Amino acid sequence: MAPATAASEADWRGLERSVTGRVLRPGDAGFHSSSAPFNKRHTRTTPAGVLAVADVSDVRRAVEWARRTGVPIVPRGGGHSYAGFSVNSGLVLDLRALDAVTADGSSGLVTAAGGASMAAVYAALEPERIAFALGNGASVGIAGLTLGGGSAATSRAFGLTADALVATTLVTADGDLLTCDAEHHADLFWACRGGGGGNFGVNVSFTYRAFPVSGAATCLLLWDGADAPEVFAVLQEVMRQAPEECSLRLGLSTTGSGVTVSAVGMHLGTAAELRELLAPVLAAAAPLRADIADRTFWEAKDYLAHETSEGAFAATTHFAVDPLPPEAVADVLARLGRWPGGSNPDGGGFALFGWGGAVNKVAPADTAFPHRHANYLVSMDTSWGEQDGPEAVPAHLRWLAELRDSVAPHTAAGAYVNFTDPDLADWRTAYYGDNYPRLVEIKRRVDPDRLFRFPQAIGS
Repeated sequence: MAPATAASEADWRGLERSVTGRVLRPGDAGFHSSSAPFNKRHTRTTPAGVLAVADVSDVRRAVEWARRTGVPIVPRGGGHSYAGFSVNSGLVLDLRALDAVTADGSSGLVTAAGGASMAAVYAALEPERIAFALGNGASVGIAGLTLGGGSAATSRAFGLTADALVATTLVTADGDLLTCDAEHHADLFWACRGGGGGNFGVNVSFTYRAFPVSGAATCLLLWDGADAPEVFAVLQEVMRQAPEECSLRLGLSTTGSGVTVSAVGMHLGTAAELRELLAPVLAAAAPLRADIADRTFWEAKDYLAHETSEGAFAATTHFAVDPLPPEAVADVLARLGRWPGGSNPDGGGFALFGWGGAVNKVAPADTAFPHRHANYLVSMDTSWGEQDGPEAVPAHLRWLAELRDSVAPHTAAGAYVNFTDPDLADWRTAYYGDNYPRLVEIKRRVDPDRLFRFPQAIGS
């Protein structure tokens, strides 16, 4: 099928007549909120139309329409794609009305519709006192999180979001509605656990196995940038040796006036236990702020909640097995001191997320997510505002690329597909490693004409 990016007005009217939901065109009320990229870096991409789906039948009709007309189609749940891949120039499926979530504490099973947000999932989980690895932004969509692996503060204890998945239902490129699990369409089920969102169809339902939760403890520690060498030397080892119940994020950030060191995390235990785990770093460098407290699990997830500021940003990732050596930390600090500056309050940053634990108990080939060897996820980001001018974009991207290259010799191969980097040249190997050929084979079987396509789609 030859790609096409336009449909006639008669085609659009036909789509509108065939569905229960609303078809929105540029200028219609609700069009912008249904199609504006989360990352303002990608605002130049505007779809020809949006379908605010009312039910699964709408999804099937839209897929059949896109196949017939040749219009590119992309599903959009939370719309948080870092690279703007939840918006295209064709048809966007706004899945937010598919937001039902059910949870059963006795069986531990949770079923979420394909457009459900973290807020909706947590709201269903809390009365049942069960949880699995979930994102820390209320508006993040469950679909994208799951399909790209899904890492959270509980992942060292519970594994990835994808590891909790026991079944998913999706509309494929030929309009079929397939329910996939370990026994039915097992290859496609494998691909949906880490193969990235939007590649194999439109996932309209997910079923997970959750774990009982009760109390937890959280920490927020802040130091001046001058303490970074001591903090990194000690806390990286604390992160690696910590029990699976504890997960920490160690970060460096700047908004142009110095560097702040931070450690934030959750422990599925008591504050006394968490304080004991942190004792070596507290002794090595006295923090400017130390907040270590007992909380319920639900208070803890609220405490760790984060929403990215409005504006444009770029992010890139590595994985690491061993702690970064002092010379790497010194280089990162020096480069943060040369951050290009800008009006976005998120500034520029560098972070190590605690990995390992339950994440690494799954073999790299058992799911599509291959990065089961690492002890740290290394994340680097930068941001800017519209008022910073067009020259800000190349300056920030150049700075980020130099930061990534400087850290690369001290890290392992790989990048995290959910922190999508549109500037990553070797994304096939970086995201998927040795699993990529199998993903391509599955893609060719379920979507031979590449109806679901975007710049970093499987098989591109």
